[in-house]
Amino acid sequence: MSFRIGTGVDIHRFDSGRDLWLGGILIEGHPGLAGHSDADVMIHALIDALLGASGYGDIGELFPDTDDSLKNVRSTVLLKRVADKLHEEGWSVVNIDSVILCETPKILPYKEQMRKTVAEILNIDPGSIMIKGKTSEKLGFTGRKEGVFSMAVVLIERRRSN
Repeated sequence: MSFRIGTGVDIHRFDSGRDLWLGGILIEGHPGLAGHSDADVMIHALIDALLGASGYGDIGELFPDTDDSLKNVRSTVLLKRVADKLHEEGWSVVNIDSVILCETPKILPYKEQMRKTVAEILNIDPGSIMIKGKTSEKLGFTGRKEGVFSMAVVLIERRRSN
């Protein structure tokens, strides 16, 4: 077996004219995030972690913001494309550890649904996914409620053929 670890981060500012997508789910009653796609920072960080671990580049290389066909695309669609590529190459996800840093919304009420959504896309057990919501204690851009930061760490494995 071959194991690899990857990390990813993403940051987007709030945009009151958009829906808020985090962890693959719609969170109503909060301003959305600015971006070319739906700007789901948690999914973007996860994609970058998966791409980094597998050696396939980064989200900007595979899904550039200059590609008009990706305008407002759901980030879960991009995650599914990455999952399919990893699967084709023999990789499987062992576990995911993710942090979403923001003052609002509070992540706790949504994290189980996020875990189920991501698990379904990646075809893994939701128990292999940890999503943590943190605040920055009113410090910095997240503390001023200007945006959201997310980070993900993944472990992937590939079985060696005999």
